[in-house]
Amino acid sequence: MIILGHKFFEHEKLYTVSSFEQIKNTPTNSTLLLNFQETDILNFIKDLKENSISFALEVQSIKELIFANSFGAKFILIEEFLAIDAQKIANEYLFDSKILVKINSEEEIEKFALLGIDGVVFNEAIC
Repeated sequence: MIILGHKFFEHEKLYTVSSFEQIKNTPTNSTLLLNFQETDILNFIKDLKENSISFALEVQSIKELIFANSFGAKFILIEEFLAIDAQKIANEYLFDSKILVKINSEEEIEKFALLGIDGVVFNEAIC
């Protein structure tokens, strides 16, 4: 299970960006976090892929989840209400992207582990 943002582990950080200007302020080889709802997201993703920049997408629906995997997102961040269906689809279609549920407390780790979710992300992992 992937756990991002927990105090016990060294972890990858996700850097929230919405423009190429903001990328200049992120560390080299970092994973960028985009919201699927951003304007012109498709062109932004295309540019990231052309420059071999790793990215994660925050999605709000199953359709966005499927698109995020097809776009090549490293991680797909979801809210709890999508967790079971999202992971089922990811398993069925052998997604390369990993499904991460946003959580607020350690107590939630066990719940999502038992559901077979790829991982969890605490707010501390998001910059």
